[in-house]
Amino acid sequence: MAAYGRSTLRDLFDDAPTPHIAHPPRTHHRHFYVATDGSYRRDGGGGLGAAIATPDGSRVARVSVPDPAPDNNVAEYRALHLGLDVLAARTPARARVGILVDHDTLAAAVNAEVLADGGDADWRPTGRGRVPPGGESHWRGIRARIAGFSELRAARIDGRENPAHPLANAPEDYAHVNRRADRCIVPESTDPGGRTAAEEGDPQYPPPSRLGGKASD
Repeated sequence: MAAYGRSTLRDLFDDAPTPHIAHPPRTHHRHFYVATDGSYRRDGGGGLGAAIATPDGSRVARVSVPDPAPDNNVAEYRALHLGLDVLAARTPARARVGILVDHDTLAAAVNAEVLADGGDADWRPTGRGRVPPGGESHWRGIRARIAGFSELRAARIDGRENPAHPLANAPEDYAHVNRRADRCIVPESTDPGGRTAAEEGDPQYPPPSRLGGKASD
């Protein structure tokens, strides 16, 4: 995708740390990558951004919407919830997903949830203090999306390299990306057998109805 002169989402993901989870070679074999970011302004002019691509850089979707989040932390949770909602509408259930965020706590929380879903409940965070006030419903939505994918892990990237950053910080300048035709791309499988996703019988999901704006509660 090389958005804004930056590396593809896969390159960014491969080079970034994944809190709590080791980064073995198979980590690189994702079907989809989603970068999200949320911005906060005291005047209510914040926004949410998401960029989704396949390993070869083919763009699946970009979203840039205004959103008056109560603070920056909640904005990050809302942005990831939105990005995963958009991604889930375009992918088969057993897709392998790489998430890119520039928020340490959120990346760590996502990976801890993945580990807990894998059978190690000790990883699941306890206590409301780990989710910013106002972000609880979005964390529930994020957890539901995590459970819906075959494999998922989050990488923490520098905010200056996040392709979703300009989408979140200037939604008035990027509103045109929301009017582009929806796309559904099922990339070729990286399974050892070499079969494509289509050959394995993955359904070609139709695009979702036009996004209304905010992530659903």
